[in-house]
Amino acid sequence: MTLTKSAFTAALMATVAMPALAEGQLNLYSSRHYDTDERLYSDFTEQTGITINRIEGKADELLARMEAEGANSPADVLITVDTSRLSRAKEMGLLQSVDSDILEERIPSNLQDADNDWFGFSQRARIIFYSKDAVDNPPQNYLDLADPAYEGQVCIRSSTNSYNQTLLAALVTHHGEEKATEWAQGVVNNMARAPQGGDTDQLRGLVSGECEISVSNSYYFARAIRTEVDGLSADLDKIGLVFPDQEGNGAHMNLSGAGVAANAPNRDNAVKFLEYLSSDSAQSYFSAGNDEFPAVEGVELADSVEKLGEFKADEVNLSEVAKNIPTAQKIFNAVGWE
Repeated sequence: MTLTKSAFTAALMATVAMPALAEGQLNLYSSRHYDTDERLYSDFTEQTGITINRIEGKADELLARMEAEGANSPADVLITVDTSRLSRAKEMGLLQSVDSDILEERIPSNLQDADNDWFGFSQRARIIFYSKDAVDNPPQNYLDLADPAYEGQVCIRSSTNSYNQTLLAALVTHHGEEKATEWAQGVVNNMARAPQGGDTDQLRGLVSGECEISVSNSYYFARAIRTEVDGLSADLDKIGLVFPDQEGNGAHMNLSGAGVAANAPNRDNAVKFLEYLSSDSAQSYFSAGNDEFPAVEGVELADSVEKLGEFKADEVNLSEVAKNIPTAQKIFNAVGWE
């Protein structure tokens, strides 16, 4: 069944109602779908006495809901994954600037929006993986993925995937639109199959032999180290990994981040929550609970994350990268990246 725009809006508004202004309450809209985040929320409540009321959904659905609710939206905080979604929320006018000495001190400047509309609280490296049995000379940087030597070997997600959109936007930032377009065309030429599935499916493609090289975020592989992932964990020793561009810009990092909603009825509580997310305890939950890299330097890594090894991360300002996301989508369309 296909919903018209008005019907879709009505369906969103008909979901669980939330209180608006309420002392000791926080209304959280979250597209993070990880059970381990429960500890984040319960710990915040234990520390502050503030109760979290939560609406979960896909990022685009939550953005549409906030837009439809307008000035009457009960949302206090939006938390979602990837710079592209955070940037879109800002462009839609759904976030507001936050002036916090704690956030300025704790969160690196390159992981903040230029206007402080959003802040990054955890990171995932976008890594090149390869079959040890099939590949003797794996790509050492993202640009290598377009090398004709790897024709028919690469598995990677679709152009609608936010991780790929931000990666390409970062390449535009570093190398310019022309070179980024050449890269995207080269990757399309080297694809082993049409883009399909999620990041875990790209890794499973190495196990099944569908592809010899794949691209995935670090936490999908780390999760398979920590816990049993069907079709992957048993064969991890067959997969090699490369942190790209270690002699250049460094490995591209995706964010999970949050911002205070533009019409937050409980703004003070919302700011407290963002500040809490930057605390050592919360940062350790991101790593231990979901195999992510903390945004705050010096926080201890989970064993599964530490086993990935040390690497140089790209420190490009992600607020600047976000400006090139529309260009990235234009490039994807131009080269026929499905």
